[in-house]
This record gives sequence, C-alpha cells and structure tokens, in this order.
Amino acid sequence: MIASIEAAKGLVVLAAGLGLFDLMHRNVQDAAERLVRNMHLNPASHYPKVFLDAMTLLDKPHLRLLAIGALAYALVRFIEAFGLWRAQRWAEWFGALSGSVYLPLEVFKLCELVTWPRVTVLVTNLIVVAYLTLVLVRATSGPPKAAAA
Repeated sequence: MIASIEAAKGLVVLAAGLGLFDLMHRNVQDAAERLVRNMHLNPASHYPKVFLDAMTLLDKPHLRLLAIGALAYALVRFIEAFGLWRAQRWAEWFGALSGSVYLPLEVFKLCELVTWPRVTVLVTNLIVVAYLTLVLVRATSGPPKAAAA
C-alpha cells in the first residue's frame, strides 16, 4: 500500500513537472489567471492573489528549475515505490527517513492552524513512518543467523 502511495505521489508531481515545462512556452500570467477563473475563485481574495502575484515572478529559467526539481522528486518517489514493492531493505530505510523529514513541518503547520487536511496528512505520515520503522526493527531484532561452518 505504501508503495502505491509513493507511486501516486510520483505521478502527481510528474504531471506538475510536465505542466511546468509546458508553461515555458506560454504566457504564465495568462495561464494563472485562466486557472483561477476556471476554478471559480475570486482573484482579489487572499490565496488566489498570492498565487497570481507569485506567477508574475516566474520566468523561463525559474520554470525550468522548478520543472527539473519536480521531475527529480517524482523519480525519487518512483524508485522508492519500486523498492518497497520489491520489499527491498534500502527502500524501507529510505521511506522511514524521508517520511520522518516532513514530520516537524507538519506538526508546526498543525500548531499554526488545525484543519482536517493537516491532521490527515500528519496521521497518515505517522502511520507510514511507524509501520516502516516497525518492519525495520523486526528485521534487525530477529533470531540470530547460524554461522557458516
């Protein structure tokens, strides 16, 4: 299940990265305004305005850098998903460590404002990290192997 979640995260970020590459050949501001309109958001309200203002700062080199970063992140998620699917020990370590990196930020954001999505993300991440850690602990505390004669 965790492998499927990681693969899904990789697919979402891959789609975003490809979308960023596509934006390099378009007017970024027009595309952002169209997105806000299509989502029926008020462009004068806080978050859409922040989004539209941020889009004015994006030029081709920044878009390229963001797209490459997204593709690299997606590749890492796919490699982790493959390793977890194949029950590779390195992937369990990687999953436990990479999942725990986000925990302090998730707790900080939850302390700022408690929302159901933030609680869900934190609890899901805690379950994944706890499960992978449990698998690793069980694997290392198993019965000792007999020495070869």
